[in-house]
Amino acid sequence: MAKGRFKLKTVKGVKARLKVTGTGKLLGHRAGRRHLLHGKRAKLKRHLRRAQLVAFVDQRKIKTLIPYA
Repeated sequence: MAKGRFKLKTVKGVKARLKVTGTGKLLGHRAGRRHLLHGKRAKLKRHLRRAQLVAFVDQRKIKTLIPYA
């Protein structure tokens, strides 16, 4: 390798939890679907089932953790 160059390591926890879309956005699941589900409405549980886009303000920080995605 050239002098001063080094590989960046991917944070495996982020790689496992998030997916990068074709346009470069991040998809992830929201919190609140693990336990105490009997107190939550069916509509909320149905919406939590789907992956949602990560907030735009957080995307730049997270993309530094998965440099080659």
